[in-house]
Amino acid sequence: MFSSQQKLKMPRKMVVIFGVSNVLWMVFAVSQAFKMEISPEHRVIAQIGDVISLTCSTTGCEPPSFSWRTQIDSPLNGKVRNEGNSSTLTMDPVSFNNEHAYVCTATCGSKKLEKGIQVEIYSFPKDPEIHLSGPLELGKPVTVTCMVPDVYPFDRLEVNLMKDNELLKNKEFLEPMERKSLETKSLAATFIPTNEDIGKALVCQAKLNIDEFDFEPKERETTKKLQVYISPKNTVISVSPSTKLQEGGSVTMTCSSEGLPAPQIFWSKKLDNGNVQLLSGNATLTLIAMRIEDSGIYVCEGVNQVGKDGKEVELIVQEKPFIVEISPGPQVIAQIGDSVVLTCGVTGCESPSFSWRTQIDSPLSGQVKTEGSKSTLTLSPVSFENEHSYLCTVTCGRKKLEKRISVDLYSFPRDPEIEMSGLLVSGNPVTVSCEVPNVYPSDRLEIELFKGESIIESKTFLEDMDKKSLETKTLDMTFIPTTEDTGKVLVCLAQLHIGEMEFEPKQRQSTQMLHVNVAPRDTTILVSPSSILEEGSSVNMTCSSNGLPAPKILWSRQLNNGDLQPLSENSTLTLTSTKMDDSGIYVCEGINQAGISRKEVELIIQGRENNKDYFSPELLVLYCASSLIIPAIGMIIYFARRANMKGSYSLVEAQKSKV
Repeated sequence: MFSSQQKLKMPRKMVVIFGVSNVLWMVFAVSQAFKMEISPEHRVIAQIGDVISLTCSTTGCEPPSFSWRTQIDSPLNGKVRNEGNSSTLTMDPVSFNNEHAYVCTATCGSKKLEKGIQVEIYSFPKDPEIHLSGPLELGKPVTVTCMVPDVYPFDRLEVNLMKDNELLKNKEFLEPMERKSLETKSLAATFIPTNEDIGKALVCQAKLNIDEFDFEPKERETTKKLQVYISPKNTVISVSPSTKLQEGGSVTMTCSSEGLPAPQIFWSKKLDNGNVQLLSGNATLTLIAMRIEDSGIYVCEGVNQVGKDGKEVELIVQEKPFIVEISPGPQVIAQIGDSVVLTCGVTGCESPSFSWRTQIDSPLSGQVKTEGSKSTLTLSPVSFENEHSYLCTVTCGRKKLEKRISVDLYSFPRDPEIEMSGLLVSGNPVTVSCEVPNVYPSDRLEIELFKGESIIESKTFLEDMDKKSLETKTLDMTFIPTTEDTGKVLVCLAQLHIGEMEFEPKQRQSTQMLHVNVAPRDTTILVSPSSILEEGSSVNMTCSSNGLPAPKILWSRQLNNGDLQPLSENSTLTLTSTKMDDSGIYVCEGINQAGISRKEVELIIQGRENNKDYFSPELLVLYCASSLIIPAIGMIIYFARRANMKGSYSLVEAQKSKV
């Protein structure tokens, strides 16, 4: 507003305007009553650590002034922000210092309005925690504690402890609060687990009974599934084949124990000094190549979180007689060209002597090496002369033992090879050859040829019986491919049927994907607008051809000598502003690797005809000029005649006389 002195300095006209505006403002102010609102209204509750904002706003005053205070003149513990007709008090974070009644004062000139709001606080931040005094062992008391952390006000707290739907204990914490603080409250109950408790759950429910306020959550709940334990019992040991064994033998002992959770099994052996040697943590203990010193007492214990239960068994290992073993076994099969090692071993003899021979007294054709209780015969590389039965003779003192091993041979070194007699073209016969190289014994060979899952040819070679040589065998088959064969797979399966021998692989196979080609056909040419054109026109000639793979399009022009002049590899050939020289035969060829399909079109370019309606600016000028010249010539003739009659001719005079 302006002062009195300022008004005196103003021009008279401005003073009048100013007075009128003051009157208008007073009228507007009277019409807009000064009002005040505060939100939230009356009371609000906030969780400790959260953010809360109180907003005071007015109407009917521009601009008001605001102030905030607590009803007991404590510090605000918040930040005030005034903006236009509103003022906001923000408490971030909310603490015990904010639990007051707050008053907002708004002043507008001589008017003052006040409104208050009560801020209540609470703390209920976490779900309850369930703690057990120990593992839940069947039949033994256990204490369950339910803890509710950082609660305020705790005198409104109620805690229920349940086992499924069965209430174990309830508590309300109604004792007076001596000071404002976050409290952790707990409820404990003791019960004895039973078999019926298996699979049940402990439930701790905490409720903050502040019904006069709306906030979430007012209830929190934690569930803990009951894991009931049963100490191990009824531990049992089974022994196979027996608790009395021969030296070098093997034994398997299996232990089981009842409990919850299922007990873990531990095997150990009692030592002579009274200590225990841990052997295994598996239910089954297998001892191989046992010696005399392996005799003794073996202990099995079932152990879980709440206890253990043990069982003992005594094993007796007896000295065994002199034994000869030959390996790999009574029969070995070897691929020609590989190496084979035959091993003859002795147990129960300190100083054995060895000798090797073939059963038909043929040369060994191998290298013998003897060391201690073991002798080896190495055949490298294995050939047809090694296909015998070999005998290992072991002498120990006066005793002599002999073991036999048969060496059988085979050759099956590579996968079959598939070859085609030519390109696969739909409708053209093709021969498939499946070759299996260097096979022995070839009389055991069978070759099968599949197309997809259907067998189309098979062959065996029984005529080669008793033939000792490496043979390459072939299966040939001719078929006519169709487009339906595309995507199918040719499979050549070769099997060596020597069922009495163990070797890998007994079958080999090769595959080849079929890609059937279709020679180009149904080649067509589309000419637009026509194959007969006037000179200067344009024409599009589009060619298409069917085939597999899709044919490549080649446009050519047939020359006078019959040769073809290549023009384009696009499906559409476009000629613009054609001339008569463009007339001729145009050739489209569809080409792929299976063949060529050809189509011709004759293009005729004609000369342009005169057009009666043809309009030319030059003709218009000529026409106009002629329309002027003819009258002029007539006038010249007229005046010339008159001049002849008078004896002279003057265009000026003639004009004058006419005028």
